[in-house]
Amino acid sequence: MNTPSPKSTPAPGKRHRYSMSDVAARAGISVGTVSNVLNHPERVAEETRRRVREVIDTLGFIRNAPAMNLRSGSSAAVGVVVLDIANPFFTEVLRGAEDRLADEGLLLIVCSSDDALDKEEHYLRVLEEHRVQGMLITPAMADLNPLVDLRNRGLGVVLLDRTEADGKLCAVAVDDVRGGELAGEHLLSLGHRRIAFLNGPLSLRQCAERREGLRRAVTTAGLDPDGVLTEIELPSLNAQGGEAAIRELGRDLPTAVFCVNDLVALGALRALDQRGIVVPDQISLVGYDDVEFTAMLSPSLTTIRQPKYQLGKAAAELFLIDARQDDDHWHQQTVFQPELIVRDSTTASQRASS
Repeated sequence: MNTPSPKSTPAPGKRHRYSMSDVAARAGISVGTVSNVLNHPERVAEETRRRVREVIDTLGFIRNAPAMNLRSGSSAAVGVVVLDIANPFFTEVLRGAEDRLADEGLLLIVCSSDDALDKEEHYLRVLEEHRVQGMLITPAMADLNPLVDLRNRGLGVVLLDRTEADGKLCAVAVDDVRGGELAGEHLLSLGHRRIAFLNGPLSLRQCAERREGLRRAVTTAGLDPDGVLTEIELPSLNAQGGEAAIRELGRDLPTAVFCVNDLVALGALRALDQRGIVVPDQISLVGYDDVEFTAMLSPSLTTIRQPKYQLGKAAAELFLIDARQDDDHWHQQTVFQPELIVRDSTTASQRASS
């Protein structure tokens, strides 16, 4: 008995992917001519271009980007690695970067490291393997040499929300020392002398610098930071972390709480409400970032505003410059200034006025 040879049959409902050869055969021209229509249309007669476009539309042909990347050595993509894509701060930053890069025909590939070094290293490797033109990154790593190595291998690299003291990489950031100082000055001006600071690990530049600014404000006021501040390091910089920190403070609460970001402040506000503690009548609350929801909370949140969209757009602009420069060019550092936004969650300390 003859055994029938297996046939390659597309799975039901699965669309056949046409190749450039299919387009060439249907149009009655060479593959090279199809390639020229797609990549160098000025080299091809108008009638031929029209015929190829009609075939492409009929077949639904889509160019094979990975194959093009192999031939050209790079793609039309830029990788972005941030600490936490769930944080709305990064959403607005990414919008700014995306809008600027789209003007140049570039798209973003976004990765979230979750502040984990192994995930960050994995994404850097995968993005390079996919031949992105470069990367914008909010690094979890303290040692930036791996990023310098990427730059030396020809990729554009820009630090996002992080400065670089040695001048080996372009960087865009916000003056977080000043941001912490603004929060401290505001609370101290309202008479608060017992302030809890809900912070993240000091290995993160943002956390370390906001703490530095807060302590500077206390010292400038002639007070002892260790006597005024209660510092809690959170395992996660989200609403759950803020709730847990309020529970950790127990019954002997301070008169004010400063949170390292608005998500932490959201969790703190929720935990205080669950305990029947009224903000700001019984305790003042300050966040950081000024993400969109802060103005909609009840009470609306006093916070430190970062120019998020501008931060992303500036990072993209620096990337476009960096990607076109030699290894030894001057690496620009752009630092934006934060702004105190006073809303309804802060008021004068009742203990100070009593």
